[in-house]
Amino acid sequence: MRVALVTGGSRGIGAACARRLARDGMAVAINSYPDGELLAQAKEVAEEIRDNGGDAAVFAADVTDAEAVDEMFTDCEQQLGPVGALVLNAAATGRLPWDEITEDAWDKVSSVNLKGAFLCCRRAFGEGRGHDGGSIVTVSSVQAKVGAPQSLHYTTTKAGLLGFTRSLARELGSRGIRVNSVMPGAIQTEEELQAFPNQDEVRERVLAKQILQRRGLAEDVAGAVSFLMSPDSGFMTGQTLCVDGGWVLL
Repeated sequence: MRVALVTGGSRGIGAACARRLARDGMAVAINSYPDGELLAQAKEVAEEIRDNGGDAAVFAADVTDAEAVDEMFTDCEQQLGPVGALVLNAAATGRLPWDEITEDAWDKVSSVNLKGAFLCCRRAFGEGRGHDGGSIVTVSSVQAKVGAPQSLHYTTTKAGLLGFTRSLARELGSRGIRVNSVMPGAIQTEEELQAFPNQDEVRERVLAKQILQRRGLAEDVAGAVSFLMSPDSGFMTGQTLCVDGGWVLL
């Protein structure tokens, strides 16, 4: 059974990807930051997958810590098998005016969003590791194309992931390992609901930017990830799929 590891899989897009890849027949390793609440949510996702006949396990690790990443992959290899599919979803965010972003805040967002992706890819497929013919999907953001106020550090790293995707695709192509990206728009997640309780206002603001007049869901992104992991996209690498309701066309 093919093994997929999803970073930041406790909730939102990561959890939706874990559920979808399990339905696609993969054994799913769900990474969670080692925080009590996030870890509990990840375990609920894994239990749901198992209850539906799938195979899933939770692995707590800070993706910015190389030793923790190595231990996570080692544990995954022992429990589920070597990772052949990798979804790089773990992300740090923050809303601040650009000139109020501290060095610590900048470093944290950069470390999770970029360094974490690098460490996980290196451990999964570096030094001849992993299956030839594997697949990696990075989770960028529509903000990488359109920009956003109060998100300079986050937007910068999400744009950086696009360059990361293209460069790594060239590095790994000779082994048949494909590297692609999804670029979600405004996706309604648990985190958004907590941060913006006035959803009527959010809906109005978001739909004004989209062509499709409904809110994007985590499952919409998971569907694109599923495609990029499947043989149907077997001749695609270094590419980005916008899952944004047509935002970048406006």
